[in-house]
Amino acid sequence: MAKITKRVVDAAAPGEKDYVIWDDDLPGFGLRVFTSGKRSYVIQYRAARRSRRYTIGLHGVWTPETARQEAKVQFGRIAGGDNPAEERQLDHKAITVKELCALYITDLGAGLILGKGGRPKKPTTVGTDTGRIHRHIIPLIGTRRVRDLTKADINKVLKDIMAGKTRGSVKTSKLRGRAIVRGGAGTATRTVGLLGGILTYAVEAGIIEHNPAHGLRKPKDHVRDRRLTEDEYRTLGKMLRETAEDEKYAMTVDIIRQIALTGCRRTEMIKLMWTEADTASSCLRLADSKEGASVRPIGLPVVEYLEKRRKHRAGTYVFPGPRMDDGAFGSFANHWEQIFAGSSLADVTPHVLRHSFASIGNDLGFTEVTIAALIGHSKGSVTSKYIHTIDTALIMAADTIAGYIQGLLEGVEFKQTTYALDFESRKAALARFLLQAAGGDTGTAPSRLAA
Repeated sequence: MAKITKRVVDAAAPGEKDYVIWDDDLPGFGLRVFTSGKRSYVIQYRAARRSRRYTIGLHGVWTPETARQEAKVQFGRIAGGDNPAEERQLDHKAITVKELCALYITDLGAGLILGKGGRPKKPTTVGTDTGRIHRHIIPLIGTRRVRDLTKADINKVLKDIMAGKTRGSVKTSKLRGRAIVRGGAGTATRTVGLLGGILTYAVEAGIIEHNPAHGLRKPKDHVRDRRLTEDEYRTLGKMLRETAEDEKYAMTVDIIRQIALTGCRRTEMIKLMWTEADTASSCLRLADSKEGASVRPIGLPVVEYLEKRRKHRAGTYVFPGPRMDDGAFGSFANHWEQIFAGSSLADVTPHVLRHSFASIGNDLGFTEVTIAALIGHSKGSVTSKYIHTIDTALIMAADTIAGYIQGLLEGVEFKQTTYALDFESRKAALARFLLQAAGGDTGTAPSRLAA
């Protein structure tokens, strides 16, 4: 028992099961702590010879003080014969899945639905989630009452999407744009995962008591394991050199090449700003990647490219659009399709280049943690929080992988002497860096592992 204050709320850690901390100053007033870490204020009372629980609202929207005041108001109503829990149940019992989704989308747009790391979902994710709601969830169960949903209903949604029942062509917000809605195991898994999140939102809002999607067996999502072979890298390099002869595609070719040499996500490279390109420290300091703020070590070929391009910089973005509005380059998707259509690499996507970068790193003997730090994967997020000056090991790894891939793209043999992996070279480079640091010269990147 404790008086519920902000300190108590902040210190309440999630357990294996939901639990309630009861207030010792106001009997019946409590804080419910969910296993997810979210917290809501509740009151417990008796009405019609039954114990009832009424949810006031989530912490964040409500403070301990305002929730306490609301609890006193509700206890006053209860003393007068009202039953707030039953009233809320009557209010919500007829809510449909479509209506629930509308509430969810409103909070999603307001940044109240949190994603990875407890951060509001990004605009791209909001758009994707909204599309799945309108194209799959609402057409299949939009008219069903939320409280009537069972695990069998959710399982049927899964199977219907897998069978392609929601397949079709839909109008998009883009001018003359249409999107093809496909089914399949991957779409079904991700959509039902989203539906489970929406139903958890309903539980936390007091609309339903239990989430019928919990424990549902879903097919394993498709693992994208396509990677480029060395011969395919050489083919890609030849394609890019030939394509670059057409000025129309010159910038797209540069973006493709830098994605290949860094393992960055497509949007991270397209929307790269000059303020994020820290060539002096041999890294990209991305302000807002998929994993939040992220520091990415980059190899010497990328540093040299950025330094050369910086001499002719114009505007905010490394790859600016043709208009005068200081926007990022916007023709990448169409150009990519035109470049790769009908070629032997027609099945290659920007993600394949990212996966191939990581695979090359693995081939060269680098650890999973090192590769995760280079590509900004979530597995490396804990380490990346503490990266300010990139250490020599990561610089060496970035140099080696980027140098190896550049050699393949240019069709030349990789020279081990330029990007050394042997212990003695790494030891010598580290000694040079420590000597540099001892002398107070921290304004430049750590020494390369070149002899």
